[in-house]
Amino acid sequence: MKKTKYFQKIAGLTVLLFALFACDPQIDDAVDIGTAPTEDQLDFTITQGSTPFKFVITNTSSITGIPNWDLGNGSKSTAASPIATYSLPGEYTVTLTLVTKGGTATKSKTVTQTETDYAIFTDEKFVFLSGGADDLDGKTWVLDSLTYGHMGVGPAGTEGLEWWGAPALAKSGVGVLYDDAINFNITGFVATLTNHGESYVKDFEKDNPAYSNPRENDTDYIVDYNPSPGTWFIEERDGKNYLTLSGPTPMFPCFDVGSVDGAYQILTLEENKLEVVTTGGDGNAWHLKLIPQGYVKPSISADLTIADAGEPNTFDVSLSNVSIPTGESISKVTFDFGDGDPVETTDYTATASHTYMRQGTYTITVTATTSIGDVNWSGSAVCADNHPDYVPFLLDEMIVYNDFSEVALQPVLGQDCSVSVMDNPDRSYPNRSAYVAHYSKTDNEWANANMQLPTGYRFDLRSISTFKILVYGNAGDQVLLKLENTDRDGNAWQTGTADLIYTIQEDNTWEVAEYNFAGVSAGWDWTGDIFTSDVTTDDNFSHDFYNVIRIMLNPGNGAGTHEFYFDDLSGPHVEGIKSATIN
Repeated sequence: MKKTKYFQKIAGLTVLLFALFACDPQIDDAVDIGTAPTEDQLDFTITQGSTPFKFVITNTSSITGIPNWDLGNGSKSTAASPIATYSLPGEYTVTLTLVTKGGTATKSKTVTQTETDYAIFTDEKFVFLSGGADDLDGKTWVLDSLTYGHMGVGPAGTEGLEWWGAPALAKSGVGVLYDDAINFNITGFVATLTNHGESYVKDFEKDNPAYSNPRENDTDYIVDYNPSPGTWFIEERDGKNYLTLSGPTPMFPCFDVGSVDGAYQILTLEENKLEVVTTGGDGNAWHLKLIPQGYVKPSISADLTIADAGEPNTFDVSLSNVSIPTGESISKVTFDFGDGDPVETTDYTATASHTYMRQGTYTITVTATTSIGDVNWSGSAVCADNHPDYVPFLLDEMIVYNDFSEVALQPVLGQDCSVSVMDNPDRSYPNRSAYVAHYSKTDNEWANANMQLPTGYRFDLRSISTFKILVYGNAGDQVLLKLENTDRDGNAWQTGTADLIYTIQEDNTWEVAEYNFAGVSAGWDWTGDIFTSDVTTDDNFSHDFYNVIRIMLNPGNGAGTHEFYFDDLSGPHVEGIKSATIN
């Protein structure tokens, strides 16, 4: 009796419940009866299911059409026989709308529930999500913005991270997303979205009548929106748990992806973690990860030690003062020494030793794989000289750095322009490659494609000083190639070679563009310390200096869009690297 009296005091207990869903039928599947159906041609049965709180609803209409169900508990379905849950006493109106090519008809029936499913009020899932009956204010959740995958998308039927997972604070530029919150209260099963008058929605949701003043932001839209309170419920179906949200206006966990029937499959639900995936309005799987508002995650901390091992260019790397919160763990530690394959160990107390053969400054990164995510530490190892055992490898022939099909010494990236791998527009001599690079810039004078050598490696111009690329574009367009040294960071341009330019001779024909740096000057004499009249004969420039190739189309011309294709970026053998990597 005490329990009964308690629940009688819960005002407005509205249950929201999940129905079994089939793939959405299409209007073409409906029967053409010539005229609109009538109510007397519609019928359905409501029978007791596997528990006193589950009911099987079956369409028994005398005509064939597409059933659209309002189950009277906030849930909707297009299944032939949905299963609805009514966990609290009350009358629930079930409405069938049958859609045919001739039109629609509607029929309603009432389900009377006299029993209460008290188990839901102590069910761990309900307590984790809402705080339970003892939390009168409910429990508020926000996107776990500091964690990878707090938003994501993938193909239907997956967990929604295969195509894209949001890195930490990936949408910080949106402004209205990370301060939104959703509250779940077990009293009345009320869901309340707090959005401060604005919400972030997918582009295909921006025209929802509940939204106004849509403005594009980072591929999707910010809209003006004042949500009304809605309802929530959790139900198990086919061994999986689903959180269903509904309301008079759109109800969603901070980011509206047009969730089909407001159903979110629960992947993880713990006291401080909610992870769900839902089918969005685009048919894709959308992933969301939330944490309680104000919750501070436990952290794993350590100090990174990089010590001279007493041998030339050899360093001992380890983690010390490791602090692991109770209940958490480290399963793997990865040592990346910045010049080759990483080393892994399951012992986070282990020391990893590494010897560098070439002089240079190397970034060492140690990554701990932990129960609360990856934790990273980084530091530097400085090698003033080559290792005594290092034997320079010199090769008097050119090599291909990147052919965008099979060989890739290093990637070619775009600065203020796009550089993408595309199908070869003309697979004929002299370029029968399947794939090539496409360069495109818009309204930018100095946009460039660039390739930077790995740490410790530099071009050697003493024996061979020629670089080549295959080009394909508009006759008269100019393709510049120059070299730079990144040691001066933002002032790398001060080290650059004089411009070498190849002018494309014919429209849309593969041509060999050759750039010979013999006799080419570099730097700026006014800097006082970086200048030469010939980069191939000056020891300050001819080797152990240049590490970047930059390629520009129509340099100095910043009006409009300029584009061309290029392939087989080649040049002198890189001392210390015997060959490019074969993909």
